Amino acid sequence: MKYNFMCVLKYDEILEYCRFNCHFCLLIVFKFKIMGFLKEFKEFAMRGSVIDLAVGVVIGGAFGKIVTSMVDDIIMPPIGYITGGVDFSNMRYVITEANEAAGTTEVAITYGNFINVIIQFLIIAFCIFLVIKGINSMKRKEEIAPEAPAAPSKEEVLLTEIRDILRSK
Repeated sequence: MKYNFMCVLKYDEILEYCRFNCHFCLLIVFKFKIMGFLKEFKEFAMRGSVIDLAVGVVIGGAFGKIVTSMVDDIIMPPIGYITGGVDFSNMRYVITEANEAAGTTEVAITYGNFINVIIQFLIIAFCIFLVIKGINSMKRKEEIAPEAPAAPSKEEVLLTEIRDILRSK
């Protein structure tokens, strides 16, 4: 009796053959629910946009590593040299010093790492801006291309002939 409401809601045709609340009918109902869920998930996952998104995420992850390396190995050393040898990745505000005797570790806010991440974000945002700007300019070129005038329809041709006949009379 406690499973009856689940069966009656969507699977009346299955339960009309079973006058009892048997577990076999419940298994059939749950099988249909799971199969429907899996079918829906397959349709969702096989859409082109989802696959394109997955490819974009993988490429974005690889691009993020390139940008991280560029910031850490190419951009930040000259900035550190200009600022007098300051290494941004080691900049931090120490809240509590480490105490080996007590077995506590240092508690610090590493704002230098945050500065590196902000620079990485700005580089990635600039690269995405350039890509989107290029795509938009290509779309504009496609839109600007003039289309050849379409040939007149049969109705227009007939109306033109009728007009010309009427003019000649």
